[in-house]
Amino acid sequence: MGNRRLRSVLGVLIGVFLIGAGCQSQENNENKSELNALAQAYKDQFKIGVALNRFQIDGNIPEATSLITKHFNSITPENLLKWERVHPQPDEYNFGPADSYAAFGEQHNMFIVGHTLVWHSQVSDWVFTDEDGDALNREALLQRMKDHISTVVGRYKGRIDGWDVLNEAVLDNGEVRKSKWYELVGEDYVEKAFQYAHEADPDAELYYNDYNLSKPEKREAVIKLVKRLQSKDIPIHGIGMQAHLKIDTPSVEALEESIQAFSDLGLKVMITELDIDLLPREEQVDVEVPEDGEEMPAELNPYTESLPDSMQQKLRERYVALFELFSKHQDKIDRVTFWGLNDGQSWLNNFPIGGRTNYPLLFDREYNPKPAFYGVMDVATDSEQ
Repeated sequence: MGNRRLRSVLGVLIGVFLIGAGCQSQENNENKSELNALAQAYKDQFKIGVALNRFQIDGNIPEATSLITKHFNSITPENLLKWERVHPQPDEYNFGPADSYAAFGEQHNMFIVGHTLVWHSQVSDWVFTDEDGDALNREALLQRMKDHISTVVGRYKGRIDGWDVLNEAVLDNGEVRKSKWYELVGEDYVEKAFQYAHEADPDAELYYNDYNLSKPEKREAVIKLVKRLQSKDIPIHGIGMQAHLKIDTPSVEALEESIQAFSDLGLKVMITELDIDLLPREEQVDVEVPEDGEEMPAELNPYTESLPDSMQQKLRERYVALFELFSKHQDKIDRVTFWGLNDGQSWLNNFPIGGRTNYPLLFDREYNPKPAFYGVMDVATDSEQ
């Protein structure tokens, strides 16, 4: 895939121009331009990626564009390539946002990820039914899957570098998720998804992506899934370990065990969807989640104005520990992707309880670097010594 990395010189020059233009627009941006770049700091270890929404891709937020093009060399779309967005009706595809996404990545010489082809969520009900509303049979649903993958992957053949082919097909206890795909097709829908993706673009990297892969039961189930594909010579190139983490769990040691186990399969390991949830979950406090229109209890939303210095330091320490682990295993890890650009964009402001104020990323709501950012940069510096 070396030819995929040779994006046009024009694209690189445009990216440099946008950074310069953004940095001249505001005094804050001038200060940000002096920061060392994350992607540059880790260039000899692994790619540094970020998940983008449609507004950031459109380039209408200069602060966002400047930050993205300076610090990241890989991008993943948050939603615009999920089935319900890109293929909302049987005979309708919405490629406009995805085309802009691919063009943005090419313009800035980035490694471009497609997310995601087959998932139990964010897929419309019509996918699984015929025109009378009855459930499709196995053959009909497989044909619908093939048509979707062939159309979407085929459109971006040679442009999107790697695909999250299958997302979250295993439960935390190691059991197969009983999704509509599983119920109507059978367990081999997994093989079919990877087969169809490979046929649509034989040069693209293909990944399985899931959360809580530090849990032993789930890890072993995914290893079994991978071995099944490998035994049938169906290409799979990497595992995306979703890293929606808490401030204290899972342990670094548990993550390390899974990084090693997946690497032992001969696969690339990607740390995907990285963020750190700082807010308490409902079960951790003795209050009820408010109904619509009710005031949010302070116990559930403790940092409405800002994050205290003590929590800033805890976040920094957590990110430092994680990146020390990633650096230790840089021979196994191909990419680390943050799930969002700044705190204001993060999905964790609304999950699992809506309307809260969370602080899970390296940049704050004004696009300024947080202590955690400098901690991550310090790890890169230390690893060079």
